[in-house]
Amino acid sequence: MPRAQSLLTLLPAAALVLATACGSEDQLKRVEQEVGDMKLEVFRLRQQVEEANRKLDAEQRAANEGRSMDRRFQADLQETLRQLQDSTRVLSARVGGIPRVAPPKASGSESAPTVPEDEKAFGAAQLDYNRGNYALAAESLDLFMKSYPSSSRRPDALFFQGLCHFNLKAYPKAQDAFDQVLRDFPNSGQFLPSKLKRAQCLNRQGLKPAAIRAFKELVEGFPGTPEARTAQQELSDLGF
Repeated sequence: MPRAQSLLTLLPAAALVLATACGSEDQLKRVEQEVGDMKLEVFRLRQQVEEANRKLDAEQRAANEGRSMDRRFQADLQETLRQLQDSTRVLSARVGGIPRVAPPKASGSESAPTVPEDEKAFGAAQLDYNRGNYALAAESLDLFMKSYPSSSRRPDALFFQGLCHFNLKAYPKAQDAFDQVLRDFPNSGQFLPSKLKRAQCLNRQGLKPAAIRAFKELVEGFPGTPEARTAQQELSDLGF
């Protein structure tokens, strides 16, 4: 832009000097041509400056939008990763619960391993959950808990029932399920996951102070755990 301005400033002076020094018609034509060329150069420079300003503005807008999209993308990615972790935990628990096949007896007779009925029912509900059929899985888990109130899978069933409601955005129902795990099964493997999901339920319901307290309980009370790390990220997203 300074170059364009300097060229504009020089135009009248250049024309005057050249016109004075050159008296012939041909020389005057050359002067007019040079002045015209200088005007064209100024016009091109102005266009370049305007284009550069437009690009700069566009890049700044894109950068601002990119940061916003990046935050949304990170939040979506984190939630997806949490769900994958939940599914992995379920599958691991399911694999661990499958009875081992005993070696064949010396007589040569073999018997197929017997899977308990509650394991079958829980496995079917779990399969619906892993397929994303959350409403159907929630119903199956509710029936499972009514049919097998003493099953060792009850804390798992409650936890995944809470996950079903969470994925369906029925956060109060999800919170009730996680609260029951915390209250009735404090020594189960689903205690910390339920504590984290309960805090996330509070956050999704807009209960920010309660959610912050719940996340801090995880960070301060269970440092180094995956749930504490996720809680710390949630606090960062909330500005803490």
